[in-house]
Amino acid sequence: MDLKTFASAISQIVEEKGIPQEKVLETIEAALAAAYKRDYASRGEQIRISLDPESGKMKVFKVMLVVDESMLKPEEESEGDEEEIQGKQRGGRSAKARNASRQEETPPIDEDDGRVRFNPERHMMIAEAKKIQKGIKTGEELLIELEPHEDFGRIAAQTAKQVIIQRLREAEREAIVDEYKDKQGELVSGIVQRVEGRTVYVDLGRGIGMLFPQEQIPGEYYRIGSRLRTLLLEVNMSQRGPQIILSRSHPEFVKNLFVLDVPEIEAGVVEIKGVAREAGFRTKVAVHSNQEGVDPIGACVGQRGTRVMAITNELNGEKIDIIEWDEDPERFVANAMSPAKVVDVELKARSVATVLVPDDQLSLAIGREGQNVRLAVKLTNWKIEVRGDSQAESEAPQAVAEIGGEVIIQGEEAEDVGETGKAEEIAGAEKAKEALATTGEKKRKKKTDAKAAKVTTEAKGSKTKTTKRASPKKKTA
Repeated sequence: MDLKTFASAISQIVEEKGIPQEKVLETIEAALAAAYKRDYASRGEQIRISLDPESGKMKVFKVMLVVDESMLKPEEESEGDEEEIQGKQRGGRSAKARNASRQEETPPIDEDDGRVRFNPERHMMIAEAKKIQKGIKTGEELLIELEPHEDFGRIAAQTAKQVIIQRLREAEREAIVDEYKDKQGELVSGIVQRVEGRTVYVDLGRGIGMLFPQEQIPGEYYRIGSRLRTLLLEVNMSQRGPQIILSRSHPEFVKNLFVLDVPEIEAGVVEIKGVAREAGFRTKVAVHSNQEGVDPIGACVGQRGTRVMAITNELNGEKIDIIEWDEDPERFVANAMSPAKVVDVELKARSVATVLVPDDQLSLAIGREGQNVRLAVKLTNWKIEVRGDSQAESEAPQAVAEIGGEVIIQGEEAEDVGETGKAEEIAGAEKAKEALATTGEKKRKKKTDAKAAKVTTEAKGSKTKTTKRASPKKKTA
C-alpha cells in the first residue's frame, strides 16, 4: 500500500466533505471487512478489521459472542424456527398465507427475552472462550485474529467501493446536520438557488435550506441568484438527507435583525423583552434599558432613524413600533397601544385590561381589522378591552381582543376600522394619480411654454433682420 497516496486521499476526503478523519478510517475499515468477508470468510461470520494509517498494516479479527446456556433458545424452539424458514423458502406465498391464518386463530405472543439461537460461526460457549482468553465474561466479544489478505477479487472490490460511497454519504449528511444544529435560531445568509411551486430553495454553502410558503413574508418576490437573509428555524434528518427549514416570518427573525444592527443590544445594555409580529404588515418590539442614561427606543431607532430603516428595508417596508417595556402592567399595556394615545388603563381579574382612549383615537387604537390591539395582546399577554372616553361603563366595549388572537369589534366602529385601511389605500391611490396627472400637466405646460418662447424669439429675430435690411444707408454729400 502506498502510504503517501493513502494519506493524501484521506486528507482530501476530510477537507472536501467536512468529515472527521476517524469517521473516514472507520468507513475504510468497514469496506475492507466487507471485501474480506466476500472472498475469505463464510456468510455467517462477523469480520472486523483494524487499520493503522501510519504503517498501512491491517489486522483481521473474527468476532465471536460469548454465551452460556441461559442466553440460548431451547432446541425445540430453534428447530421450529428452522422449519418455519425452510417452509417459507419452499412454500413462498402459501407459507405466508398459512402463517397469517395462524396469527388470526391464535393471539400473538410478544416474548422478547433477549435469547438467541446458537450459531457456531458467531457464538462461543463460555467454557471454550475462557480457554482462549482468561477472565472473559458472558455477553462480551471475543476477537480471534485471522490471516490478513490484500488481494481481493473484482466483486469484493466492487462491494468495498459501494460500502465506502454509502458510508461517506451518510457521514456527510450527519456532519451537515451537526453543523447546522448549532446554528439553529440564528441568522444565515444564502443565495436563492431555485423556486419550485411556492417553495424557495436557498444555497447555504454545505446545505440547501427550504423556505416554505408559510415561512415567507406575504408579497415578497424571490429572484434566482439574489442573496437572502433568513432565520434557521429547524434542522431534521429525513430519508432524502438533511432538511434545513428557514423562515422570514418568525418573530425571532426581527429580533435577530435588531441584535445584528443595534450594538447596544448585542452588548447587553438594551434588552428586547418581547416581539409581536404579523409578517408583512406590522411588528411591535418591547425594549428595556439595563443601564441608566441609555434611551432604549433611541438606541434602536438610531440617528435619523438609520437603524430601524435598515431593518424595515430588510422586511420590505414592514411597519415597526418600538415601545418601552415596563414592570408596571398598566404602563406596559398603555405603551403597547402605541401609536394611539391612552387616557387610562384599568386592570381587572384574570389578566383583563380595560383601555380608555379618546373618541377620535378609537380607530387608531384598534387598528385595521383589529391589528393594533391584537399585536398589543400578543406582546403583553393581557386580554384588552378598548373603550372611548365618552362611553358609559354600562355599555359594551368598542373592541375586545382575546389572548388567542381573536378581536371582536362592536357597533359602527367595526365599519370605521374595516374601512379605514381601504380608505387610506384609495386616498393614497387617488393622490398618486393626481400627483401623476399634475406632473404630466406641468411637463406639458413647460414644453408648450418652451415652444412658444422659441417661436417668439425666432419671430423677434426675423423682425430685427428685416428692419435692418429695409433701412437704407445715408449717403454723405
